[in-house]
Amino acid sequence: MEPEAKSRTWLAPAKINLALHVTGRRADGYHLLDSLAVFTRFGDRLQIEPAERDEFSVSGPFAAGVPLDGDNLAVKAREALRREAGARQASSVAIRLEKNLPIASGVGGGSSDAAAALNGLAHLWKLDIDQAGLARIGLTLGADLPMCLKAKPLIARGIGDELSPLPGFPALALVLVNPGAAVSTPDVFKALSRRDNEALPPLPGRLDFHTIRNWLETTRNDLEPAACAIQPAVGETLKALKKAGAAFTRMSGSGATCFGLFETGNVAKRAAIEIRGRHPGWFVAATRSMEAD
Repeated sequence: MEPEAKSRTWLAPAKINLALHVTGRRADGYHLLDSLAVFTRFGDRLQIEPAERDEFSVSGPFAAGVPLDGDNLAVKAREALRREAGARQASSVAIRLEKNLPIASGVGGGSSDAAAALNGLAHLWKLDIDQAGLARIGLTLGADLPMCLKAKPLIARGIGDELSPLPGFPALALVLVNPGAAVSTPDVFKALSRRDNEALPPLPGRLDFHTIRNWLETTRNDLEPAACAIQPAVGETLKALKKAGAAFTRMSGSGATCFGLFETGNVAKRAAIEIRGRHPGWFVAATRSMEAD
């Protein structure tokens, strides 16, 4: 048997809200959501290995502006898990984050980084903690954490913590596009015209590209109109995806990242090249979502 590698890299995938309905608001200000989310093969990467003392560093195209201190969610995840495990079991580690996803862009990058840190550190420290235990710790860091820990197709309800996996949900070819414009999540929620929208309709019995696309046409992202009003670049991004031949387009989360759905990976790759050619300053990535177990 080979000795276990001391260093391991963990994917922190982009979280894409294919549909997102805002269905209410709790007394504490948290919004209630009903969302179908998938996770892509493209994302940030975390390399985690034992070290003499704790280290945290960031590289990659979106490293600028990423906090390197206790404000970083991956660092918060390390400390939260260490408190749970006890210092004796949770030795010093070096975490190297490769930041490939735009920051604060509606694809759950920071939450996904923290989820990868929790999964990676639980493995490295050999902790006796299950996914429910990690999700409980994750929820103290942010409402997106439990779904990012699962990183498979799911319906998220409540504040994002009530999760229903979607067995049989296929991989989808996607192009992710971000125009480099910031959209403030609190501003988007503040600008909502209503917060008591109906829940998602039931999914079709047979799940394939065409039935999913047709189902998505009956759903919404309730944050999209507000984000488009605040940041016109969101509308330009959606137009660019349509022009490149996307079968379906929508904004993810609170923006500004938008996605286009394509029937095959090759068509998605060609569309990504076309959009990059027209908008060289934009973030553009052709990818696939991960299938359900």
